[in-house]
Amino acid sequence: MFEKENLDLVLVPCGLLIMFSYHLILLYRCLKLPHTTVIGFENNDKKIWSENRDVKTALDVLSANVTAATNLASVSITLSALIGAWIANNSSVFQSKLIYGDTRPSTMSIKYVSLLVCFLLAFSCFVQSSRCFIHANYLVSTAGGDLSAEYVELVVIRGGDFWSVGLRALYFATPLLLWFFGPIPMLATSVATVALLHYLDSDTASLKKNRSIGKHKLQKLDERI
Repeated sequence: MFEKENLDLVLVPCGLLIMFSYHLILLYRCLKLPHTTVIGFENNDKKIWSENRDVKTALDVLSANVTAATNLASVSITLSALIGAWIANNSSVFQSKLIYGDTRPSTMSIKYVSLLVCFLLAFSCFVQSSRCFIHANYLVSTAGGDLSAEYVELVVIRGGDFWSVGLRALYFATPLLLWFFGPIPMLATSVATVALLHYLDSDTASLKKNRSIGKHKLQKLDERI
């Protein structure tokens, strides 16, 4: 018979597959069709910023990015420490019979380790993002050097990429956190997270603007012909 413990074997892989599939499609769009994503337009804005930057304003912007990355890194490592302490105490809060799913100790260990990996990955990415932005601080404040705008652009975009990966790790941690309450909340959260991220990652406004500009140019071309 199909028991409630078997739900984890079906629903949890489905939720993870939905999350991974969406991010693989997003990665493809960022590499091949960057103009259709918010990340692509943010990178384009960073290129323009690196070419037309004021030193004082640039340092303020980079300082704000460093502060944000440092704060999120602190939050991630704090949550990792709390999870580690929770594992050490062997708490049975999430092993209640009210939770509809697998609550065996081995499954609970997998839940804790998966969530811990996400937070540690987020911490590592935010630390690397902070390192890149601090490096960009030195590059921007270097007066009279032979540094090109392309190199500053590369460092800033790399810091933004680490920032994005860190945020994605936190997004993955959300369904895994709901997995403690059962596989059904985990699957529902995965679907809701993908739907929300699709709305946030798609730059439909810029697409409409580009299309309107393209139509306007075509109309002018037709009038000339």
